[in-house]
Amino acid sequence: MKKIHFFLSILLVFSFITGFFSGCTTQNTSKIQVATSTSLLKYIVQQVGGDNIDVLNIVPPNQHPGNFDASPGDIQKLTSASLFILHGWPGEGYAGEIIAAANNPDLKTSKVTVDGNWMIPDVQSAATGKVMTILSEIDTRHSSEYRKSAADYQQRIISTATSLQKKLTEAGVSEIKLIASARQADFLQWAGFKVVATFSNAQALTPQTVKDLVDQGKIEGVALVVNNLQDGRDAGTAVALELDITSVNLSNFPGGFENTETWEKAIGYNVDILLEALNK
Repeated sequence: MKKIHFFLSILLVFSFITGFFSGCTTQNTSKIQVATSTSLLKYIVQQVGGDNIDVLNIVPPNQHPGNFDASPGDIQKLTSASLFILHGWPGEGYAGEIIAAANNPDLKTSKVTVDGNWMIPDVQSAATGKVMTILSEIDTRHSSEYRKSAADYQQRIISTATSLQKKLTEAGVSEIKLIASARQADFLQWAGFKVVATFSNAQALTPQTVKDLVDQGKIEGVALVVNNLQDGRDAGTAVALELDITSVNLSNFPGGFENTETWEKAIGYNVDILLEALNK
């Protein structure tokens, strides 16, 4: 995780200035201002909160939270927010510093602690339920709306999962063996693939590690190497080249790729990438 160093004093000054001017401005909206740490949370909050919520996200969707450096603009998002929703992941260590820098006494923080890869439908649905509870507690007036919106979105999650599982089953992916980023392994197993070995990121792929993965890939008859976009595009290319197989990138966040700003589009795009690679 990268930490905020010499920027912190600048951020504190910036937050004082923005706080002063925002205090002099009349708020013309009754919507609750919510900040989220990732696009995964942003999308769920939008689905559950609807027209009652305005959402501002912190970490860009093509970047891993553990590699994130805050900017003055990120502090500004928290100065005007009523609620900051995080995952509670170790990689969100930056959060304490930007919360302090925002100096917003009205800011509440909540963590949506759900284990597993949030691209997996069951995990996405569980997270939706927890977000619904958080929003209902902070805005009791609209709690019934949040419950209905959450239930509607959870039904869309089920429909999306059913459609994608049908495509994956018809493609016979249960017989396909992969080497994958550890952060994609759970998703790939949900999709039905056999993950025979994993790697963490490009920096961890030493010559010896690459050799070991290649040796295992040859023994197992691996068909694809799957990378996690947010850990570095094409991290496992060296392994794929040695095995003479295709290397693909998947995203763990909506918006990581162009035109994938929703969870439905993001998971659908991931599945399409995998199936297209198998057909080459």
